[in-house]
Amino acid sequence: MNIDNLIDVMKALRDPQNGCPWDIKQDSKSIAPYTLGEAHEVLDAIERDDMENLEEELGDLLFNIVFHAHIANERGIFDFGDVVAGIVDKMIRRHPHVFEATSTDKLDEDTLKEQWQAHKKLEKSAQKKPASTQFRFGHGSAALSALNRAERLQHDAAEFGFDWPHIRPVIEKLEEEVAELKHAVETGTQSEISDELGDVLFVCLNIARHSKVNAEIALRDTNQKFMRRFEYVLEQMKSGGYPMNQKQLGRMESFWQQSKSIVG
Repeated sequence: MNIDNLIDVMKALRDPQNGCPWDIKQDSKSIAPYTLGEAHEVLDAIERDDMENLEEELGDLLFNIVFHAHIANERGIFDFGDVVAGIVDKMIRRHPHVFEATSTDKLDEDTLKEQWQAHKKLEKSAQKKPASTQFRFGHGSAALSALNRAERLQHDAAEFGFDWPHIRPVIEKLEEEVAELKHAVETGTQSEISDELGDVLFVCLNIARHSKVNAEIALRDTNQKFMRRFEYVLEQMKSGGYPMNQKQLGRMESFWQQSKSIVG
């Protein structure tokens, strides 16, 4: 089996006469949520170290990539081969320390990151845009999740020099925003609370960026930790014959504290 077999399957599914009615009516926008979902399934399998499931989920994600490429090919824009050629060319271009025979020096991680960003800037400047196109900050990031878009906006702003030089003032900014959130909770409207909460989340992502922590992974890890601990609480409450309700909050909190040392 190779990629051509999968492309042939995709062609059959999209065949106007004999294909699958559901697949035929889809476009890239309609399958985008499925693509995102499959990417999350891949990440979940990696986190669980489930290699059998990872193989399956990578296949599902690859199918989505072939799906998008096939739709573009039907419109005469590009095909799967163009996608492969594009990423191969990009990876070779951005890794001169690997693919250029004259590159023998061992580069540290920070130097490699700077080199990668330099190549990205050169590629962007080489892209031709209509003369009438006006620069709009954040343009092209609207389709991202709110978390990923915040990270992208902060990164892009930093490239213009709009960034704190180190993490301490970011921590101070978080404390300032938390104080404003507390005030909004005590005296503000729902809209004001939402606004201040958004500011807190935005600064938290800035802390993650300055700390070189992947915020998505950090939150997913916390979700897993919460699940482990709460499952322990549920087990202890069930074995003790205690009802699960607000009146038992103190008991549940006690089991929650136990769970930190028992299940991590």
